[in-house]
Amino acid sequence: MPDEQPDGGTNTPPGTGHFLPKADELTEGDSLPQAKPNRSQPIGLGKARALSDPGESALRRKARPLPADPDAVSVYSGPPAAPLPGAPTNPLIGTRRTGGARRVGWNRPYSRAGAQYTQVGPPPAPPKQYSRAVIAGLAALTLIVTASVGVACFKAISSYDSSVDNPLSRPSVHRTPAPVPTLPDPTVTVTEAPVPNLVRLQKNEIYKAGKLASVNCKEPSIKPNSQSAILEYYQAMVPCLDDVWAPLIKKSKYTFRSPKVVLKSKKIPASSCTGDSDVSYYCPADETIAIDWEDDLKRYKQAPLEARLWMMSTMAHEYGHHVQQMTEMLTAAWSEEGFEKDAVKKLEWSRRTELQASCFGAAFLGSNKASFALTGNRLTIWEYQTKHTGDEYNPKKERDHGSRANQWFWEGPAFTSASPSSCNTFTASAKRVS
Repeated sequence: MPDEQPDGGTNTPPGTGHFLPKADELTEGDSLPQAKPNRSQPIGLGKARALSDPGESALRRKARPLPADPDAVSVYSGPPAAPLPGAPTNPLIGTRRTGGARRVGWNRPYSRAGAQYTQVGPPPAPPKQYSRAVIAGLAALTLIVTASVGVACFKAISSYDSSVDNPLSRPSVHRTPAPVPTLPDPTVTVTEAPVPNLVRLQKNEIYKAGKLASVNCKEPSIKPNSQSAILEYYQAMVPCLDDVWAPLIKKSKYTFRSPKVVLKSKKIPASSCTGDSDVSYYCPADETIAIDWEDDLKRYKQAPLEARLWMMSTMAHEYGHHVQQMTEMLTAAWSEEGFEKDAVKKLEWSRRTELQASCFGAAFLGSNKASFALTGNRLTIWEYQTKHTGDEYNPKKERDHGSRANQWFWEGPAFTSASPSSCNTFTASAKRVS
């Protein structure tokens, strides 16, 4: 059976509707004594009484609420009171949260121990303050600069006044001005108007240069009886031709250059010029005279004297083309020939060029006829060869060098005058260059 309490009640747990007294309903003198637990005696709870007991109202009147502790949070207290309608809400400032979402990026591993976000930033750095010594130094420096400027201005005004009042009291000082640098003359590019081809051909300065001087050239004593000997024979004539023509080329305001002499070869090209040629020729591309040594060797074996005179005339003729190259007449003549569309006119330009080269060669031989011993029988042989040289003897019947009559028409007078003025074939009529 249930244990009985001293107050006559039974030891039963409180039923529905029974509560323990709350802490805020007790007064300071109503604190319950802390009874030590005694397992041998039953715990007495006292007789239950209703809240409507008259004695309870007196207890409520005597009790007064305890002052609220702002830091105390009771686990038994209810939710905070709802804010009044329209009242402003206070933001959470300086709150701390433990844990939170996992971090991403290059951060430390996730931890629940520390604060994750703080809404209040670090305090601003205090403004930089200068020491009194620095401020005093700056002020002193400012005063010194101001005083210096004032003294300089005062001295300038005083010297000006004294110079104006008594200009002869002070010697005049004349300072030599710094030399002005002489600037180099600007480079002025003057584009010279090109000389027309006909002016270059018909009014060339070589016609006004005068007669060719005699330099006492002699025929080479080399016997042209072999390939190497023929080459040596022609090369021995080059210095003599250079000495005769160089003064007139320079007097005509052109640059003189000595040509090269080589032998024709069937396997290796003699020069940079291309094309078929069965006779000796001049190549303006590299200013080379190419000699057909095989024909010379045949002539020499048949008639040595006639072969030697023929070789002298051949060398003088090819050097005449070199004179045309140095005076730019060969370029002008070939330009006119190249732009000519009529085949007949093309051959006429070629004949004018070839006849002039032969004329220049005859002028050279005439200027040194004494040293070359072009007299008597030798002169007769030379004249015969000249009169019988022309397009009539060309196996291909090409009219590109001029007839034998016109060969003598130009070479005969040039041999007598020894002057390039006798060789202006570009002003002659078509009949004289046929």
